[in-house]
Amino acid sequence: LRGLQVVEHCCSVTSLQLGETLSGIAKDMDTISYRLPLGVTAGITPFNFPAMIPLWMFPLAIVCGNTYVIKPSERDPGACMLLVEMLKEAGCPNGVVNVIHGAHESVDFICDHPDIRAISFVGSDQAGKYIYERGSKNGKRVQCNMGAKNHGVVMA
Repeated sequence: LRGLQVVEHCCSVTSLQLGETLSGIAKDMDTISYRLPLGVTAGITPFNFPAMIPLWMFPLAIVCGNTYVIKPSERDPGACMLLVEMLKEAGCPNGVVNVIHGAHESVDFICDHPDIRAISFVGSDQAGKYIYERGSKNGKRVQCNMGAKNHGVVMA
């Protein structure tokens, strides 16, 4: 259900993406912000949340005007494939969300391909450090959510 909450949020993101205009911030000065798509973006997902994590990634990317390449875990790609199939049934044009399968070679492809402008990763510390370093060296924006654990506070 957490993944579906992100999809629900995506339905309202278009109004948030309009940018903003602040007039008169100083004498003879206005500020205008534009929100522009990056182009081709990518995601690499873990095995333990095969539906939720892809739903954190490609819906936000496409509603912001990007295309997406997603690499599900080679251990359980089925959930991601079903999500992409449902996306196509909902009317998403071919080529907007693309799936790449595999392990290390697929990750290297995403990190190295010059058309991919940004990478989102969720998974282990070891893989995340590798993806962050390799993708960043290739000039990509890289976000790595590594080694996630449930947090707790223990009190007296």
